[in-house]
Amino acid sequence: MTSSTASEDRAPSQDRLALRLPAEYNERTPGCPFDPAAHQAELGAQGPVHQVTMGDGDPAWLVTGHDEARAVLADPRMSSDRFRSRRVLAKLPPELRARLTDESGRAGNFITMDPPEHTRYRKLLTGQFTVRRMRQLTPRVHEIVTQHLDAMIASGRSADLVRAFALPVPSLVICELLGVAYEDRAEFQERSSTLLRLNAPTDELLKASDELRAFMLGLVRAKRAEPTDDLLSGLIEAAPELTDDELIGISLLLLIAGHETTANMLALGTFALLEHPEELAKLRADPSLVEGAVEELLRYLSIVHLGPIRTTLEDVEIAGVAIPADSTVIISVPVANRDPRNYHHPDTLDVARPRPSHLAFGHGVHQCLGQQLARVEMVVGFTELLKRLPGLKLDLPAAEVPLRSDMLVYGVHSLPVTWDA
Repeated sequence: MTSSTASEDRAPSQDRLALRLPAEYNERTPGCPFDPAAHQAELGAQGPVHQVTMGDGDPAWLVTGHDEARAVLADPRMSSDRFRSRRVLAKLPPELRARLTDESGRAGNFITMDPPEHTRYRKLLTGQFTVRRMRQLTPRVHEIVTQHLDAMIASGRSADLVRAFALPVPSLVICELLGVAYEDRAEFQERSSTLLRLNAPTDELLKASDELRAFMLGLVRAKRAEPTDDLLSGLIEAAPELTDDELIGISLLLLIAGHETTANMLALGTFALLEHPEELAKLRADPSLVEGAVEELLRYLSIVHLGPIRTTLEDVEIAGVAIPADSTVIISVPVANRDPRNYHHPDTLDVARPRPSHLAFGHGVHQCLGQQLARVEMVVGFTELLKRLPGLKLDLPAAEVPLRSDMLVYGVHSLPVTWDA
């Protein structure tokens, strides 16, 4: 995302300290934009589970081991509902606490739910995101990718890859899938960018949330009145019992997740390939490697600073570490995806690596619903990008590429590139 709303001179909001670790846990080593945050990596080298301190002073446990992270994500004793913890809720400002526990606002946001509530929503959506259906979308994804590359080439021999390609491609795909008018993308992208800012004050978060919900309510009502051939209309037809609030929650979750994550993988993945010319050369020489390379980039980059957060429903033990009930457990996806117990030379980008098992899409019942769509977009996107833009290279020093260290989803704010005629 290319929004410039994040301001470096504003102190991070104090209102969400109970919800995250201190900022130093996200700080990356200068000159190493593709590596996990240094402090997390240091902890990972010491073992798979660590007691840490949240921004508000409360204890939490950080899981950096790959197998341990998988176990946590598959454990029904680990709740995805962050706000089941009375301790966490008590530390939030009243207005934010009320919003986060309001049933109408939570409706449809199934990633923060546990079974059986989560299961009900998941079943409704699984049929919309089958491997078969995503493959049927491939020709349209190819068409969208080609159109944007044609426009880039027609405009000259340089562009900001984020603004010209990485952001609009998945945005258009998810807009078409959901039934959102593409001309409205600037509105939802600006609001979603605010929600993903690590230093956004509470009043701005609530305002952006309200505006997004109002935007989506209008769309839900329009689809109820005049259904079209899209996912939202399909949900309304298949599950008429879903309320407007539920449809809003589901749609906003899919809309934001459907463009933010893939957009940043396309941009940061291209940046990583340009900084690893031998790996880039392998892909140019053998395009059949792209599918495996996408999995390797997902593992190597892990475009989150941390990962899923769970609350223990009872006393648990992870790798011999006792964790009390009502405790916060955080998965360090970037470090877990480089666990030397699971990967040979884990800190090396190897596009020819045998397809790795990774946690970029999570694990267990909350594993990413749209992962097959993301794979299609990335495989087509990287294949055509490398084929259509010979001599692709950065148009500024790598150290000057603006990183999304201020956002929940990591990546680059912009990526100026140039290519041969």
